[in-house]
Amino acid sequence: MSARGHRVDLYLTRPRLPGPVMRIDQAAPFASLAGPRLVRAGRYVAATEPRAAVASIARAVLPGGMMRGARHRHNDVVLGSYITNDEAGWIARRIAADRPDAILIDTVFRAALLERPELGGEDRARSVVITHDVFHRRHAALKLAGYRVEPAELSRAQEAAALGRAGALVAIQPDEAGLLREMCPGVQVISVPMPAAPAPRPAGVMRNPDRLVFVGSDNLPNLDGLRWFFEAIWPGLRSGRPSIRLDLAGDCGAAIGRLPSGVRRLGRVADLAPALHRAALAIAPLRAGSGLKVKLLDYARHGLWTVATGEARSGLADDRRAPVFVAESPSSFGATVLAALAQRPEDADALGYVTRHYAAAQIFAPLTALLEDAPG
Repeated sequence: MSARGHRVDLYLTRPRLPGPVMRIDQAAPFASLAGPRLVRAGRYVAATEPRAAVASIARAVLPGGMMRGARHRHNDVVLGSYITNDEAGWIARRIAADRPDAILIDTVFRAALLERPELGGEDRARSVVITHDVFHRRHAALKLAGYRVEPAELSRAQEAAALGRAGALVAIQPDEAGLLREMCPGVQVISVPMPAAPAPRPAGVMRNPDRLVFVGSDNLPNLDGLRWFFEAIWPGLRSGRPSIRLDLAGDCGAAIGRLPSGVRRLGRVADLAPALHRAALAIAPLRAGSGLKVKLLDYARHGLWTVATGEARSGLADDRRAPVFVAESPSSFGATVLAALAQRPEDADALGYVTRHYAAAQIFAPLTALLEDAPG
């Protein structure tokens, strides 16, 4: 929106910065950055809470698994943390004073901002909640599986009540847009997936026919899926193709603990392109979650095909040439991996899929129209 001449002000409800002090780049797409527990001096921002500064240092130097253990002392997974009354009040007072043309709110966990008395009906009409997920569904699935979840409660009715105060909702994929329309029948809902720009494999870079790749954080769905893959699928793959290897990129490798033979931790890497361009196939053995599995888009934009469960495939644009092979059971998943390695699917098919469905101009057009037509 800043590229279209709009002023964008960013408010952070938590002082969770990448370091004790963060420098705001002159090319940043927002005009100002502020928060109830931040202090700014020129182009530098710092948290006013000592523990926030300590946490930022820890995130920079500690392995992801150690940070995850510190965050999850009393639960297995954190879906989100609700905005507090003080945080909501601090931001609401500034919104009421500035009278912006549109208010974008990040997820249901910050939608309580719309309950503040400082905001009137016009403010609610101008508000747009970016949902990212239909969180009560993920919450129910995780609780059913026996996991401890934060927040402790999140029902369909609670989520609908919080989202129903907004002027509009943005879903990350069409199926969830339909669910949100059922939950909040009086609210406008549009679908805005993540964009993906093709990143073709450079000339001379060859795919290793025995190399698989998985990219993921240390969140619970990733770890659950990898454990299932290692226990139920990997031994059979190694037996049928002893030369097969798997690279794990991101914090998932450190968090999973001991890895089976043939699996390598890459950890956090500054550029995923080399690993994705050299792999023959990606895997997405996810058994829980919702929203849009952005990793599958990242694989596809690098020309890489994926063997995925139906859960991981959900949310991607329908297309008979989608670069995904779907397999559900351990036996079919392993067999599909071996068949795909033998088939060697074309990069061009994956890149074409991304171009057809996930070009940025195409993706953001509905949101741009919604914001520029917002009542002001």
